[in-house]
Amino acid sequence: MSKPAPPPPKPKPTHWSAQVAQTSNALDLEPGVFTWKDPWRIAESLRRSAEASTRRKTTPFRSAMSMLVFYINRAGKHLDPQQRAILEQAKQELRRIYNRLDKAY
Repeated sequence: MSKPAPPPPKPKPTHWSAQVAQTSNALDLEPGVFTWKDPWRIAESLRRSAEASTRRKTTPFRSAMSMLVFYINRAGKHLDPQQRAILEQAKQELRRIYNRLDKAY
């Protein structure tokens, strides 16, 4: 008697976040927006993208903030500490732009 054939190898698991980053079409971001060194410029670019989008499912502020937080979280420990600080400042700029400084998000 022969042994049954082994099962085919399982495909390498993919991360849901990679799929979101590659296929999400909620916002059309400017290329390299998260690598810029000016927090205000990042926040303004995210604001413009969120307000121009017809595919977002929430308010422009929430869409822009969600995209920024998603990027920071997914970059994790690989994000340069200086760039992380700039992106955290961009979050503050977004709150200022949308008059949301009094609320914690």
